[in-house]
Amino acid sequence: MIDLLKSLIISFYLLKLTLVRMILSIAERHKYILNTLQKEGFIRVIDVAKKLDVTTVTIRKDLKTLEEKGLLYRTHGSASPINPHASDRNVKEKEKERIKEKQLIGISASKLIEENDSIIINSGSTICAFAEQIVPKERLTVVTSSIKATTILSENEAINISQLGGTFRRSSMSVIGSYTLSFLENITCSKVFLGVDGVDLDFGVTTSNIEEAELNKAMMNISLKTIVLCDSSKFGRKGFGKICNLDKIDIIITDEGISPSIQKLIEEQGVEVIIAR
Repeated sequence: MIDLLKSLIISFYLLKLTLVRMILSIAERHKYILNTLQKEGFIRVIDVAKKLDVTTVTIRKDLKTLEEKGLLYRTHGSASPINPHASDRNVKEKEKERIKEKQLIGISASKLIEENDSIIINSGSTICAFAEQIVPKERLTVVTSSIKATTILSENEAINISQLGGTFRRSSMSVIGSYTLSFLENITCSKVFLGVDGVDLDFGVTTSNIEEAELNKAMMNISLKTIVLCDSSKFGRKGFGKICNLDKIDIIITDEGISPSIQKLIEEQGVEVIIAR
């Protein structure tokens, strides 16, 4: 009887120890996930599972629990510390954010312009910051959908501007539509510079408007090289309209806020990443 009682007591304490270890393990996983998100700005389920030596099912459950607590946002196979879905915001509002970063990105992008170049640019606050930095030594041809960029560039007599026509889109101060697309069928450019709303490692490069996404695709089709201009807050985010997969981009110019892990994953897809300093 005494031996049986001892056996039950030992079994009870072993069970209790197992439960404590399990609870600590969950707490430790959650801590690791949140710390990694804070540091890297992005995690993938498969990477965390491998690092912690658990199943992907376990990590998905952890992410679901943390999301219910409002500590992160889940996406397909990954998670981010911010809402990954980019909304359609007015360009005047976006111009007030990350001003220095956009200026540095614009300076870096302007250095890629060559003498007697022909380029095409879309719209957005980063594109306008880029337009302000364009000071060509020789003649430059710029095709753009952005009315605001045209206004900025018109101050320089060395720049020939082709303003695309079409339906005016107030939030981006640009034009879209079938007439805009038809003009692009008859031209070609050396480079396209794209401002975007999101760069997601799996989903690709996006903007918040589907018609602008279609226009940006057409711009890429008539250009020899595609260059994306985006500040580091755009990584891990998705707009409504997909422009292309990451491997269709030649260069991304961003600021120092990009995490080394995201930069590495982007470069592994054959994209050159330029950090504007």
